Amino acid sequence: MARTESAMLELQTSAPDFALNDVTTGQEITPQSARGQKGLLVMFICAHCPFVKHLEKSLAQLGRDYGNKGVGIVAISSNDAENYPDDAPAGLARQAKTLGFNFPYLYDESQRVARDFNATCTPDFFLFDSGLRLVYRGQFDSSRPGNEIPVTGKDLRAALDAVIAGRPVTSDQRPSVGCNIKWK
Repeated sequence: MARTESAMLELQTSAPDFALNDVTTGQEITPQSARGQKGLLVMFICAHCPFVKHLEKSLAQLGRDYGNKGVGIVAISSNDAENYPDDAPAGLARQAKTLGFNFPYLYDESQRVARDFNATCTPDFFLFDSGLRLVYRGQFDSSRPGNEIPVTGKDLRAALDAVIAGRPVTSDQRPSVGCNIKWK
């Protein structure tokens, strides 16, 4: 398990454009079609990473808790599916169904979207405001596999709550830690 920190893209960066297909519906999703009235959360995750597995049930719960609060949510997997077959679209669709994800789960086969976001690990979180400007990038919370800290989503939930309430998001943000994205 290679521990990699997120690169912490500069705040106020505009959301990179993309057009990717949802692995469960086949529907093409873009930042404009996915964003809510208040903003957009983009999560780089995958099916095989122990760091993602550690919090994937909480990601499903996050989707249920925030799905109707004005922030669009999408998950993207950019891993090399040839060498990591669990992260191929069929494996991602299985993960989404098993966990009950209520947000689009997109596959970035070219890995261009991950590069455009400067995503480096799974999980890696990017929260944009209603103008699609980056207001949060960093960890879900301080829990990691084996550290005995409960998974709460405290950091990301606080950022989401601020965006929904129209308040500034604190600039005290800690990098996410996870497996490196599996580049081709």
